[in-house]
Parts: sequence; C-alpha cells; structure tokens
Amino acid sequence: MAGNSQRRNRRTSNKKGATVGSGGQRRKGLEGRGPTPKAEDRKKHKANRISNAMARQAAKRRPAPRRGGPKGTSEMVVGRNPVFEALRDGVPATTLYVQQFIDNDERVREALQLAAERGNINLMEAPRPELDRLTNGLNHQGLVLQVPPYEYAHPEDLTAAAYDSGDDPLIVALDGVTDPRNLGAIVRSVCAFGGHGVVIPERRAAGMTAGAWKTSAGTAARTPVARVTNLTRALQDYRKAGITIVGLAAEGEHTVNDLEALAGPVVIVVGSEGKGLGRLVGENCDYLVRIPMPGGAESLNAGVAAGVVLYEAARRRADRGRA
Repeated sequence: MAGNSQRRNRRTSNKKGATVGSGGQRRKGLEGRGPTPKAEDRKKHKANRISNAMARQAAKRRPAPRRGGPKGTSEMVVGRNPVFEALRDGVPATTLYVQQFIDNDERVREALQLAAERGNINLMEAPRPELDRLTNGLNHQGLVLQVPPYEYAHPEDLTAAAYDSGDDPLIVALDGVTDPRNLGAIVRSVCAFGGHGVVIPERRAAGMTAGAWKTSAGTAARTPVARVTNLTRALQDYRKAGITIVGLAAEGEHTVNDLEALAGPVVIVVGSEGKGLGRLVGENCDYLVRIPMPGGAESLNAGVAAGVVLYEAARRRADRGRA
C-alpha cells in the first residue's frame, strides 16, 4: 500500500499547475496560416513562373481599342419619291408616317409595300397638321419617313477590325467634304476595294444622312464611319500606331502610282474639291500625293479621287500577296 501511494504521488507531482490564460489576446497566433495557396501564387513554384511570364507578355500586347462612338441625330425624309427611294435603297428607318385620307397613288402603294416587307418599320397614320409639325412645314406630300440616329464608330474600331482580320489598315479620312453624296460614294469605294472604314470630323463636314446612305448603295451597312472632334489629332494617333498618312494634293511631290507606302497600313486623306486639305491636316501627312491627269482637268470630285487611290492601294496589296 505504501508503494502504491508513492507512485500516485509521483504521477500527481508530474502534473503542471494551473496557468493564467491570455484572455483571447493571442487568438490570431492560434489561427494558423489559412488554406494552402494555389500553385500559381506560390513563389518559386513552376506554375507561378509560368503565370508571371504570361502576364508580362499580355502587358506588351497592343491595348484593346475603345469600342463604339457617338450617335448622330434622327432625320426625317419627306415627299413621296424621296421616301420611296430611301426605302428601296435600304436606308434604315423606324417609322413611316402616312397622312389620313391620302390619295393612294402608285408611289404611296409602293412605299407602303416596301415598309411592310421589311417588317421592322412602324406604320403610323396621322392628320396633315401633325405631319406639318413633324416636318416644320415642308412639302411632305403625305409621306414622312423617320431615319434613326446613325451609330458612328470610334477611330480605333477601324484599325482593330483590320488587325482582327489579319490585314493592314486601309482607311479614308475626309477633310472638309460637305456633300453627303460624296461621303456615300466614298463609303461605297472603301467597301469595293477592301478598305476598313471612313473617318469624318464632327464640324463642317457631311454626316451619314439618308442621302449618304442612298449613295452608298447599301454598303454603309458593312463599312463603318467614325466621327471625331479633331481630325488632326486622330491622324496623329494613327501615325503613332504605325500607320502612314497620305494626303491627296494637287501640288503633291509624289504621284499615286509611284508611292510604295500604299501597299502597307495607310490612311488616305481627301480634302474638299475647292479648298483641298487644310493647313494643319496637310502638315500632319507623311506624304502628299497627286493623281496624274493628262487630260488637263484641274481637280477631281472627292469621291472619284478617293476611288482612284483606293484602287491603286488595293492593286499593290494584291501584288504583295501574290509575291
């Protein structure tokens, strides 16, 4: 019995006495290090090195372009023939207003049929005073077509579209072209020769109106038009991106058929028929080129001039592709 008592005393003496707690002040020290980090987050791990290398490569790539640009204003096409022609030529429209008790002649019937065939144009019947108010008293002849605001592109959208398709950008910029029919004709030429869009300034320039849509013969639906507040700055941005700026000028030191730069990334700048390029725009061109005219004409219509240069650029690019 005495031996058992001694053994119990030895076991009891080995126990630690009561200790004072921390009162929760060292709770964080007991929480551990949390969940195991992912492999790509661990330093010296192979996955971490691969992840960092991919991030460095992504930083060197061309930055993503801004998408989309400003919108134009809605427009009213008035008169039986203009409305019919706009519908026939595919001008976008939201609403066709028809005067109550209108004389149902051939043009009215054809316009109504074209609007119905599209399926996305609202047909609204309205009294004559309401149409007079909508058109500010113009001679609408009982037919008014509402054209929605045009959605302009951003200048970088045009270069992005070219690079996405594996092409060098081919863009036309207009300086002081005020006739919507010229704009529409240039849009048509850009589409025909594989260009990537048109750039126009906001002020003192034609916009994408119903007239421009008609002249483009439907190609405006496939060829973006960008609108900028400052054309000179837009050209400078294109140049910084590695694109050559070529201006058309009667006094140009180069001719269109000897300019090798047309085979690469290029912006062709076309001025107005009367004044040509503005001073600042001309100073920001890498080359000024002229179109030889043995017939003796002083100048060409802006739409014709743009078509000539676009053809030459397309020919050079095709030759380069075959080489």
